[in-house]
Amino acid sequence: MTLRDRLFLILAGIFIAALVSCNLIFQKFFTWTPFDLYTFEISVGILPYPITFLVTDIISELYGKRKADQVVISGLVASVFVSLLVLVADAVPQTGWSPIGDETFSKVFGLNAPAVFASMVAYLSAQFIDIRIFHFWKKLTKGKHLWLRNNGSTIVSQLVDTGAVLLLLCSFGVIEWERFGGLLLNGFLFKVLVAFFDTPLFYAAVWYLKPRIGDENGATDATVGSTDKQEAPGESSPGE
Repeated sequence: MTLRDRLFLILAGIFIAALVSCNLIFQKFFTWTPFDLYTFEISVGILPYPITFLVTDIISELYGKRKADQVVISGLVASVFVSLLVLVADAVPQTGWSPIGDETFSKVFGLNAPAVFASMVAYLSAQFIDIRIFHFWKKLTKGKHLWLRNNGSTIVSQLVDTGAVLLLLCSFGVIEWERFGGLLLNGFLFKVLVAFFDTPLFYAAVWYLKPRIGDENGATDATVGSTDKQEAPGESSPGE
């Protein structure tokens, strides 16, 4: 297995782990006041979610849209599978000595099914939008301005994701409708803020990895240079 293949598996694993975690831990909410400027009230499930968009942007840049789409579908399958496991675990009765009882387990994980459904609808919409906007900007700028396609794609897709998942969760009665506006603003601003912070990570990953594993066509800088040299006009191979 090549370094390129191993790295793809690692990135896909990080993506799936972050996505599944979102749907398991979402019921706890916390407050955060960065620089005493604004107080966020958001679910802890939002913490690993920006990682999924960073990973799909890296995969889009280094492996192309097709590979990014494959990882998105894999994440969907993994999330549905974990959701089914949670439903089975919630259905079986506890023992008399179980440290966690049925009531506690159901309270923590019982909303997993509607949460996963809402998350997956929002997730598929946002991820596919993110990937396509990313490649739109990449084509428009001829592969330049990494920051533009990284942030431009993420900001639009995060708005779609936050709005869709809250709309569905409120419709299912998981969250009260009066909290919709505040949570939408908090969630979207938090994700945009994180998107700006992860731009240096995106740059660093592309800067370090592209010369080693190549771009979406598998071509490294050395390969491109070699090809350009071979195809340079006016040059001929020895013996000609």
